[in-house]
Amino acid sequence: MSGNGQRRVRVAIVGHVDHGKSTMVGRLLHETDSLPEGRLASVERVCRQQGKDFEYAFLLDALEEERDQGVTIDTAQVWLKLPGRETILFDAPGHKEFVKNMVVGAASADAALIMIDAAEGVQEQTRRHGHLLKFLGIQQVVVIVNKMDLCDWSFERFQEIEREYAEFLGRLGVEAKAYIPISAREGDNVTRKSTNMLWYRGLTVAAAIGRLEIPAGGASRPLRMCVQDIYKFDERRILAGRVESGRIAVGDTVLFSPSNKTAVVSGIERWSVEQERPYAEAGESIGFTLEEQIFVERGEIVSHEERAPLETDVFKAKIFWMGKEPLQKGRTYTLKLLTQEVSCEVDQFERVLDAATMQTLGEGIEEVPRNEIGEVVLRTERPIALDSYAESPSSGRFVLVDGYDVCGGGTVAKLQYPDQRPALNPVVQSKNITWEAGLIRAEDRRQKHGHKGAVVWFTGLSGAGKSTVSQRVEKVLFDAGVLTYRLDGDNVRQGLNADLGFAPDDRAENIRRIAEVANLFADAGHVVLTSFISPYRSDRRRAREIARTGRFFEVFVDCPVEVCEERDPKGLYRKARAGEIKNFTGISAPYEKPEAPEIYVNTESISPDEAVAVVVERLCDFGILPESVRLGRDEAPAG
Repeated sequence: MSGNGQRRVRVAIVGHVDHGKSTMVGRLLHETDSLPEGRLASVERVCRQQGKDFEYAFLLDALEEERDQGVTIDTAQVWLKLPGRETILFDAPGHKEFVKNMVVGAASADAALIMIDAAEGVQEQTRRHGHLLKFLGIQQVVVIVNKMDLCDWSFERFQEIEREYAEFLGRLGVEAKAYIPISAREGDNVTRKSTNMLWYRGLTVAAAIGRLEIPAGGASRPLRMCVQDIYKFDERRILAGRVESGRIAVGDTVLFSPSNKTAVVSGIERWSVEQERPYAEAGESIGFTLEEQIFVERGEIVSHEERAPLETDVFKAKIFWMGKEPLQKGRTYTLKLLTQEVSCEVDQFERVLDAATMQTLGEGIEEVPRNEIGEVVLRTERPIALDSYAESPSSGRFVLVDGYDVCGGGTVAKLQYPDQRPALNPVVQSKNITWEAGLIRAEDRRQKHGHKGAVVWFTGLSGAGKSTVSQRVEKVLFDAGVLTYRLDGDNVRQGLNADLGFAPDDRAENIRRIAEVANLFADAGHVVLTSFISPYRSDRRRAREIARTGRFFEVFVDCPVEVCEERDPKGLYRKARAGEIKNFTGISAPYEKPEAPEIYVNTESISPDEAVAVVVERLCDFGILPESVRLGRDEAPAG
């Protein structure tokens, strides 16, 4: 729904350079009376002055540079007058050098027209455009075979192209709504049925556009509205923005992310609209006021509490890269998602794909060349609010900016990382709680026991050897008279965390509880050893914050997933491969390696006893254990 209540559909028109998009759009505009008054006469006058024959493409190619070069280089947006709906057409450039503009034009489209030259047939760029439309989530596609006049209106040629491209789209999981043979120059099957192709009995281009499905966008999707600006009128503060999806109404309690403030909507404000309504729906640009005047900034995402976006600083994404330099690790980019802007870096490359074939370019590639696609993990400098593209397209797609240039467009993949909102904004059940310090100080405990309290956090993949090494470290410390206790992942889930599963949010809560328990042990003077996969850096960082600096020591038990899977001591990898275990780290869920652990052991290259010696020696180096506990380099540990 648009602001005046009409139905609206956005249609991108893509195709290889010179396949006739601009000519077809120009004719569509003219023959549906969609041109601004005087536009046709103005273009005809310019053509006469320049000594050129009039072409319908000039109605759309408004840039002087385009007329000079005969190539569309920008994304032109025009309104098409069709009965019962508002139709916006994006004429996206087809030349490989202008793919960036094509992506920008198609990113907000609900459907697409793909143009193919009947004489040239399906080109590499035609396939690339199909992949990009699929990548952008566009399922409604109409294929238009142009320049049929250059092929003597051949039914056989049309059938050949239809078969080839239908097979290609089928591999992408896309089925075209229609295949239409036209001649944009002559006007055949654009808005009127062709007398030159009586063998074709389908829709014209205008009729096919008129039958495209209007996106639901309303109550079926969660409310997402970005705060674009804030205005003050009299005593009112009006928050202005566009309702991207869902519905907002007077009386709703809305949540602002990522600040996590809530307020009740007191009024909906519209401009130049005769009929006021106490609600607004997707597609409307509105303002609204709040019952309580809270401080809200541009960039906040408005939602309802029960269907809020995720807050995170790490997520998986698919990125179509358009920068002059490849997308690389170690380089900072600006990520723009709705009105949010934040610096980010590539944390991990998972796959790099050829955008024309969607085949992997090779193993171990850690950069994305221009005009190709990368499946990556991005990490932002601070948490932002977002959704997976499948859940909410408007808040699930973004652009990357390098300096001042838009260099990439991306979509957020299925969310596999935990929602950091609870940890960032913990709910305090009572304000009348204070930490009660006892009569025994940490220094008193250290002098009595001969060592400090600490949290030694073992992290690594299942099968890496965390439990084996931590068990033997515990035995060495116990035999040396050190107060120690080991918290094991499976053991804790038998009782304390028996109510938690293995979804990202449950994993985060599992680690939070363990960190709190471990901190209490350490406060009591114990060297507490924890053995948990703890796959996310954000969770381990919060565990470190809970334990306090100087008391937390991260031990990365490193081992390749292939080796862990060969060991598979509990048969978990086999079950995960069979689909019996969901969200299994290393297979169907990610593991983020520590960046700067205090202690590192690689159990592929050293034995468990050697790993124990490394851990104990490093704890002595850090002053946690007395020198009497230090193991000789040639001495095997007890147990």
